[in-house]
Amino acid sequence: MWTAACGSDSIASMPRRSIQPKALWQPLLAGNPREGQRATGEDNPALAEIWNAVCEIPRGRVSTYGAVARAAGLPGRARQAGYALKVAPESMNLPWHRVVGAGGRIVFPQGSAAYREQVRRLRDEGVIVRQGHVPSSAVSGLEGA
Repeated sequence: MWTAACGSDSIASMPRRSIQPKALWQPLLAGNPREGQRATGEDNPALAEIWNAVCEIPRGRVSTYGAVARAAGLPGRARQAGYALKVAPESMNLPWHRVVGAGGRIVFPQGSAAYREQVRRLRDEGVIVRQGHVPSSAVSGLEGA
């Protein structure tokens, strides 16, 4: 199982590659994670590229699901970016909290444990969160990714 953490040699040394159209659907075909199967970066290059893009979001900044998908070479696949974060092994320690919805909105239901955890982590990094939104000045487009 591919469980490299952000900044580790394994994830940093992976070659950036162009995603083939068939790979766009692999997360959906790789099995249902609710049935105990976990998608891996070894099995699916699209997931690996999304995880790499998330690792490039600087501390104290956020990016949107759409920008992460574009940086991974998957324009128009914001939902796939969300799926990739959902199925990422916890051992990867991805900075998932740095990914927000369009307009800087936290997508988890307000009051949920995931919402509170994301707000806590963002504030710990110095990101201002007001009424479930981060200011546009904190949003990074990942242009260099």
